[in-house]
Amino acid sequence: MRSVARTSGLGAAVMVIALVLAACGGSEDGSGKERIVSASWGDPQKPLEPANTYETRGGAALDMIFRGLKKYDPRSGQARDCLAESITTTDQRNYTIRLRRGWTFSNGEPVTARSFVDAWNFGALGTNQQVGASFFSYIDGYDEVHPATGAPLARTLSGLAVRDDRTFTVRLSQKFSLWPDTLGSWAYFPLPRLFFTHHAQWLKQPVGNGPYRVTSYTRGELMRLRTWEGYPGPDKARNDGVDLRVYTDTHTAYTDLLAGNVDVVHDIPAVDLKNARQDLGPRFVNQPAGVLVTLGFPMYDPRWAGPDSVNLRRGISMAVNRASITDRIFHQTRVPATDWTTPVLGGTGGHQTGLCGTACAYDPAEARKLIAAGGGLPGGQMKITYNADVSTNREWVDAVCNSINNALDDSHACIGQPVPTFAQYRDRITNRSVTQPFSYAGQMDYPLIQDFLQPNYYTGGAANDTGFHQPRFDELVDRANAAATPAQAVSTFQEAERILSQQMPSVPLWYQNGTAGYSPHLSHVSLTPFGVPDYSQVTVS
Repeated sequence: MRSVARTSGLGAAVMVIALVLAACGGSEDGSGKERIVSASWGDPQKPLEPANTYETRGGAALDMIFRGLKKYDPRSGQARDCLAESITTTDQRNYTIRLRRGWTFSNGEPVTARSFVDAWNFGALGTNQQVGASFFSYIDGYDEVHPATGAPLARTLSGLAVRDDRTFTVRLSQKFSLWPDTLGSWAYFPLPRLFFTHHAQWLKQPVGNGPYRVTSYTRGELMRLRTWEGYPGPDKARNDGVDLRVYTDTHTAYTDLLAGNVDVVHDIPAVDLKNARQDLGPRFVNQPAGVLVTLGFPMYDPRWAGPDSVNLRRGISMAVNRASITDRIFHQTRVPATDWTTPVLGGTGGHQTGLCGTACAYDPAEARKLIAAGGGLPGGQMKITYNADVSTNREWVDAVCNSINNALDDSHACIGQPVPTFAQYRDRITNRSVTQPFSYAGQMDYPLIQDFLQPNYYTGGAANDTGFHQPRFDELVDRANAAATPAQAVSTFQEAERILSQQMPSVPLWYQNGTAGYSPHLSHVSLTPFGVPDYSQVTVS
């Protein structure tokens, strides 16, 4: 699950799109004027290497620059074949992948089986320090290229093999029936030879195989993307390009939208939500999303993971008045959470309404008892760490703290602890230097319950920011992945999720809707189930 740069988080909404052909789907209007879309954005945590991107800012750009074996339907989120002509298996462990003909990178280099295998080997190799390396952990040989300690014993995954230009095989370390549906994720994108031969050059101006090409990127300011006329996919851009403008404050982005200085702003800050419908009318977007916002605990810190600390964590959860906060601050753009997935999955997809039980119900009297039974707040005070470059974060963190303070009858029991930028915030989280509860907004990579559980709570998971480690949970996840049918997998994943309700390594706060606003000269603007505008479908008048 992706970390989201907003208070929402991994926010999102459903995008209206005309047609998705074969799975994967601008020019001038005759006036000679380029039809460029300007959009608010923020610098990614890491360079735009596909396997090194695990947050939505970098992902928004990668989704325009690249296409993978699968592409997620912009309306349903379901995985559809894109560059993959076929993905076949007879045993759910050994897969043969056949590529479509005619695909190239924007520099003219053909996309071949080697483009995928080399990219995956690079992403998995421990010395490359890619944050999404664990995406490759189910491929045979991962333990050798990415050992838990020490130097790699191999440089390539033994489970990958190129058969010909359009065919490669993958051998997993165990059965994983849902594995093909994960292959639309950023980590699995192909890479051109330029990435390996002129890496520094590629980082300054990434080259991909998607509907847009990067023409310039100045960190902290602007990324210019222009339509690639040679793009072979069916979902060609309906505009001439997108300028992603870096904002360090989302309220400023919103005021720029109203002033006509930017065309698209998504994740409208809380301070502006109360007026957004009046300000924008039908140009205000508010739709359900595959996004869950939680309060994570640093389970690697003994002060929060001691023998009695589950009472502490449960008590903090019960001190949060979710209904009041989502109503007063978010104005019907959030829904109080009752489990660790989102309703976007639906019941058959694994969503379990009410799984959190009384731990997610506001009960200040019981909260005080449980916090006391858990030894009280470590040091007498808790600080919620968050990134300050999204103005909404401060508002909801302050509201959560006020709720906790009121429950404990102590105005200083909880305070916010801002970190200036999202990149700095994520660095502190991934470096395990945060020793207090922290905000986490998780956006799904794909609409599977596995994506909400395994990356976030499996030992060594790509997004396991809490450091949660529970052997029984890991065992159930492994069993679910190896299940013979999707229904059996979902049932076993749900059993694993019940362990989270018992251990509370994080507190579910709310399910996030996606919000966005756009200028009057745009049309066909909406959001995907992953919370990112499908810029290729935006038209400019």
